[in-house]
Amino acid sequence: MSLETIISSALTRPDEDRNALVLMGGGARTAYQAGVLHALSTMLSLQGGAAGERFPFSILVGTSAGALNATFLASRASEGMQAFAQLAAFWTTLRSSQVYKLKVPAWIRSSRIAAALFLSQQVRAQQALLDNTPLVDTLHRVISLGRIEQALQDRTLRAVAVTASSYSSGVHWTFCQMAAGRQSDLWSRPGRRAEFQPITIEHLMASSAIPFLFPATPLWVDGHPEFFGDGSMRQSSPLSPALHLGAGKVLVIGVGQPERAGFVGGGNASVSGRPSLGAIAGHAMASVFQDTLQADVEQAQRVSKTVRQMPREIAAIMPYRPVDILAIAPSQSLDALAQAHAAELPAATYNALAGLGALGAKGSPGGAALASYLLFEPGFVKALMALGERDAYARKDELLDFFM
Repeated sequence: MSLETIISSALTRPDEDRNALVLMGGGARTAYQAGVLHALSTMLSLQGGAAGERFPFSILVGTSAGALNATFLASRASEGMQAFAQLAAFWTTLRSSQVYKLKVPAWIRSSRIAAALFLSQQVRAQQALLDNTPLVDTLHRVISLGRIEQALQDRTLRAVAVTASSYSSGVHWTFCQMAAGRQSDLWSRPGRRAEFQPITIEHLMASSAIPFLFPATPLWVDGHPEFFGDGSMRQSSPLSPALHLGAGKVLVIGVGQPERAGFVGGGNASVSGRPSLGAIAGHAMASVFQDTLQADVEQAQRVSKTVRQMPREIAAIMPYRPVDILAIAPSQSLDALAQAHAAELPAATYNALAGLGALGAKGSPGGAALASYLLFEPGFVKALMALGERDAYARKDELLDFFM
């Protein structure tokens, strides 16, 4: 996040406050977001009046699985607070089989070398470890793209944005959908660009294409096709799209954790003491999905604090606009939760992860990090949502103040 972003967005936006919701990626971990938002909707509903009925965000920005959540909400925004209950209900009925398929023999779990060789052959054959075509059917079933346009036209929403990373050019793209006549200036920064496009299922598949796990998805940009993967890759400034689209307040929900479980030692290491393939993969995934958010939030908060501390006379003649930012993330280890529910994984996925040493040993949950991105099963999902609700209620006063 840069001062340039805040200044440039202030130059082209009216003074009215707009609430933005930014949802980060993390595969199955993003069920946590549904829990936070369900608790938030309950809090606001109890306040009564218009604030307890209308949809509280005018800008929705999502990355990876967070983009699926954001787009789901956009398609239900015209229903007000009910959108959050519907998102929670969707997650409680979701299963891994509705997201991906994997076929591996049962014996694969007995040898890490055999598992690595077999799975590498799978990747070479289909450019990814998993087949995510079931997710296409799921998204078509639960997301009505036409209702997003309706919410934009009736001004329930101002903008919906989805991010993805181009394998072809290395550019991180934000695809924005706004009502005709309300489109704002696009932005272009080194390695980051924006383009107005109606959000489609293909955009969601591209944004959520976790590297190595899911195949790349082609999208058209600048009049030609490029192949895209997970929007969390190369995402140096996750708050930037919301600010460029005119947000005055930003609620961002990540799925990182206060402290990663250790990856070396216990059941996460090989006999030589080196981390297992699964532990390394989990560490890589954590870096892709979690490492940029905290730094971006802290920098944006510092910039906004500086703007507010300027003498009133100077602030009155300068195009600065401070932004209120509230960030929520899990208060406890999601690796440990994943390890506790790993047995719920489909047999083929369980065998593959066990073969890679990616389920950790009892008391050493760090090795289960990779599993936490693939555990779209009821026990883990409900545990994540319950944690999200607890974390939201622990910050009830901050959340309510945010909307005042």
